[in-house]
Amino acid sequence: MKTATIAGMVLAFIGMVSLGYEGIHYTTQKKVLQVGSLEATKTEHHEIPLPPLLGGICLAGGVALMAVGARSEMTAS
Repeated sequence: MKTATIAGMVLAFIGMVSLGYEGIHYTTQKKVLQVGSLEATKTEHHEIPLPPLLGGICLAGGVALMAVGARSEMTAS
């Protein structure tokens, strides 16, 4: 397989995952209060949004790269 075909597959996969998840979610623990050995913590939920346009562009670019890689493989044979 050519490099363009492999890069296209990876880019298309990233685009599909991005469209499916629509963001990256993670949780952090924050110390709110500490009095002696007593601690109070707060759980905070965060999200990094991934716009659907980004996923669509990655998917379209991956498909285009796979097509270019397939065409170059056919002409090289």
